[in-house]
Amino acid sequence: MAATGQKSLKLVFMGTPDFAASVLRTVLAWPRGTVAAVYTQPDRPCGRGQVCRPSPVKTLALEHGLPVLQPENFKRSETVADLAALAPDLLLVAAYGLILPCSVLDIPKYGAFNVHASLLPKWRGAAPIQRSILNGDPATGITIMRMAEGLDTGDMLLQRALAIGIDDTAQTLHDELAEMGGEMLCEVMDRLLAGKLVAIPQNHDLATYAPKLRREEGRIDWSEPALAVHRRIRAMTPWPGAYFHLALPGREHPLRIALAPGRIGPEKPSWAAPGDVIGIEDCALAIATADRVYLIDAITPQGKKSMDGRAFACGYLENCPEGAAKACVLDE
Repeated sequence: MAATGQKSLKLVFMGTPDFAASVLRTVLAWPRGTVAAVYTQPDRPCGRGQVCRPSPVKTLALEHGLPVLQPENFKRSETVADLAALAPDLLLVAAYGLILPCSVLDIPKYGAFNVHASLLPKWRGAAPIQRSILNGDPATGITIMRMAEGLDTGDMLLQRALAIGIDDTAQTLHDELAEMGGEMLCEVMDRLLAGKLVAIPQNHDLATYAPKLRREEGRIDWSEPALAVHRRIRAMTPWPGAYFHLALPGREHPLRIALAPGRIGPEKPSWAAPGDVIGIEDCALAIATADRVYLIDAITPQGKKSMDGRAFACGYLENCPEGAAKACVLDE
């Protein structure tokens, strides 16, 4: 459906986290549309104090004086009627986190466009950025699609790839893709107004899925190859965070350690088993994997501040001979 001849679009935006806020910021600067209202998930308790905090999208919307609506879902007819009363030309969705029924998708004059952080039909679902890193994909990207029933199944309106570097994390890709997604969404709306929008159906036979991350997926298995370890740490940065447990002589319980992405080092010594602490190299803690040494530059023991490998060794490994400290896997 084209909007040929229409000069401006009345928009309703739906999104919740930082990714969506970045997209909204770009949309607000787009000169050919007006955001009439913003939908975001209800404020949730978070942190140790369980204080309710507004979502990044809500914060940005209020800064711009936009009406904010926060329904729990769209099961009530009154909630759907509130959206219909806005009479939007277009619904824009980015990381909203709520399922939109057909009763919602049918309201806008030109439908609903979604910003998805993968090259669909690959990695449909909640965690496409992290799953692409874990899988060792050479590239990820953004797909702007027309929303339909089903999980990320709609026709594609625009798609662009972004290479995944060896040191890219979920955070670095998130930031690049969010900026890219906002720009592409505005480009798609320009095409809509020019009557040049082309929709390409997805090949559903090629679909893969990116389920939501679980906290325990951040646990490092040192019996994996170093490249797999590096991918997992990068994929879990910043959330839920990568970690392992280190069994130390004289310590009753293994020490839980969080770690930032490090570097793949040389082949592991013949005497070392996966999980053995090899020593310190250039201020990095060296741990054996299945095939090589992994060098950890930033280490955070539970309850402590982040430190480099040399500081960690001075505090925890001073009387520990090579190989006596060993990473271990605990049932959680």
